[in-house]
Amino acid sequence: MRTAAFDYTLPPDCIAQQPAMERDRARMMVVNRADGTFTHARVRDLPDFLKAPDLLVLNDTRVIPARINGVKEGTGGQVELLLLEEVAPHEWEVLMRSGRPPRIGSRLFFAGGRLQAVVLAQGERGKARVRLECDKPVLEILEEIGAPPLPPYIQRKSPSAELTAVDRDRYQTIYARQPGAVAAPTAGLHFTSELLDRLGAQGVRHTAVTLHVGAGTFRPVTTEEIEAHTIDSERYHVPAQTARLYNKTRRTGGRVVAVGSTSVRTLETAWRDKGSLEACSGRSDLYIYPPFEFQAVDIVMTNFHLPKSTLLMMVCAFGGYDLIMEAYRVAVQERYRFYSYGDCMLIL
Repeated sequence: MRTAAFDYTLPPDCIAQQPAMERDRARMMVVNRADGTFTHARVRDLPDFLKAPDLLVLNDTRVIPARINGVKEGTGGQVELLLLEEVAPHEWEVLMRSGRPPRIGSRLFFAGGRLQAVVLAQGERGKARVRLECDKPVLEILEEIGAPPLPPYIQRKSPSAELTAVDRDRYQTIYARQPGAVAAPTAGLHFTSELLDRLGAQGVRHTAVTLHVGAGTFRPVTTEEIEAHTIDSERYHVPAQTARLYNKTRRTGGRVVAVGSTSVRTLETAWRDKGSLEACSGRSDLYIYPPFEFQAVDIVMTNFHLPKSTLLMMVCAFGGYDLIMEAYRVAVQERYRFYSYGDCMLIL
């Protein structure tokens, strides 16, 4: 299938630059696969579309403040690192931005030298491997000096301290527990404790999986045919309690509601690895595009995604290509807000 088939025109002012004033006040387009209809609602209306014993599956990954700015040894040139993943003790895979790539073996300084990085290797597409040196755990110092790794379409040219504080709070789900992501599972940004309580009161339970979202989530599809593209692998974990709740939900006739594309990929990966849902951990490079036989999820809640992205391809595989592309056309027409801080759709 041609990548160009997943293109669409989006006015720049439809790209959300700020989160909604209240998380659950974001708009929600409800897409009914059975009759092809669209309903315009709000996230706080979610209880109207779910019922007992449905199960929400959330991704409890926690976004780390992984973007740090520093200087090169000797020249003092500017360098920016986006920490992706610790691949060995004190050694990290990073994305590096610099006018001239630093030499292997050179040292980089951050926060006046409180954190230092030694360049170990250079990779493709701006990737590098560095050894981090500091007098406290890396995640602890990142909380002090790092910035939220916002995607490039959210413009923060000269962010104020107040705006940075908003991003630290709102580019994180309220149930984030497991540090390791460099991008938020954005469908989950819409949930509040009050909304989860309301759903629980009507018998809709929730549970969590973990998938640490990597920078590959932003990597565009550049091949002419979607089948020629590959995606980066990401770490995932399905706890035993989640597997038990999931299997009970299926046995009792409830629907599994995957909140976000990351939850979809985790569940479908785990199912395919085991032939059922069991407690497990691993890495997922599952690339979902039409046609795809979904086995683990019944309903998907997801934000609106970039043109020609693997995320849009996944949504089209679940909802049907024609229906989802029409939904996107309607969303643009109705001035929905797009991407990470934007609105969402619920695909029944």
